[in-house]
Amino acid sequence: MPTPSLAVLPIRRLTLRDLTACADLSQDRGWPREEHKWGFLLAAGKGYGIDDPEGGLVAACVVTEYGPYDQPDLGAIGMVLVAERHARQGVGRRLMQHVLSLMGTTPLTLHATPNGRPLYEELGFKVIGRAEMLKGHFTPGGSAPAVRTRAATAEDLAAILRLDEEVLSTDRTHLLTRLPAFADQLRVVEEGGRITGYAAAWPNMDTHVVGPLVARDTETAQALLASLATGTDRPLRTDIDVRHEELRAWAKERGLVPVAYNAVMAYGISELPGDWNRRFAPLTVAAV
Repeated sequence: MPTPSLAVLPIRRLTLRDLTACADLSQDRGWPREEHKWGFLLAAGKGYGIDDPEGGLVAACVVTEYGPYDQPDLGAIGMVLVAERHARQGVGRRLMQHVLSLMGTTPLTLHATPNGRPLYEELGFKVIGRAEMLKGHFTPGGSAPAVRTRAATAEDLAAILRLDEEVLSTDRTHLLTRLPAFADQLRVVEEGGRITGYAAAWPNMDTHVVGPLVARDTETAQALLASLATGTDRPLRTDIDVRHEELRAWAKERGLVPVAYNAVMAYGISELPGDWNRRFAPLTVAAV
């Protein structure tokens, strides 16, 4: 029986039952399997994929929506992958067009690699910023940050949600309430009885990813990053908005090395909502 054309294979919603197939697709493209992250995104967001008649997935992506449940005010697209054997045949474009159609007038954002950026530009996405990926073993040095951090407790969650919505100008409750189970560490800075910053470190293959990182100022962000580093012997990885030059320089002085730059792109908006001065790193580049 002949293999159906890629153009007629249906696009369907993915579920947690597709976790292994998604990880297999990542591995097929030379990415880490990242099963822990895939599971988080499939639970908190909406996955879309195309089944390969010969087994596995032809393509996949995840859309994470923010704001009101029935009328999101922002969507983040991530984990856009096409199997190597089906690459350069228009599958990625078809999947993205499907997502754009479903999302209607909802503004969208994504982090694009140099390889993916041309397709997104063709579809109408504009570059609005950049993030630098840093990775390595954190080595304390210089004077310790004066800001004190502590482990978050269940009682802190409401304050974390309020701070996050204030900084990002959108509601991420469905993501952040999953954070205590997803992350190995969740730390906060409290000053005068008020949470002024928080950050998490979650396991991803052989690293701990630091994100989200939301803080009142650079010194607070440094304190959170340093405190998370003391709680792991794995290399850290984080993706810092390039406008936070002081934090990036400080992290590099302490052993984190540049890996890559990703373009932050948007569709339907000229910049991300909220206060970038307090938004240092996303939960993951596949979300916000």
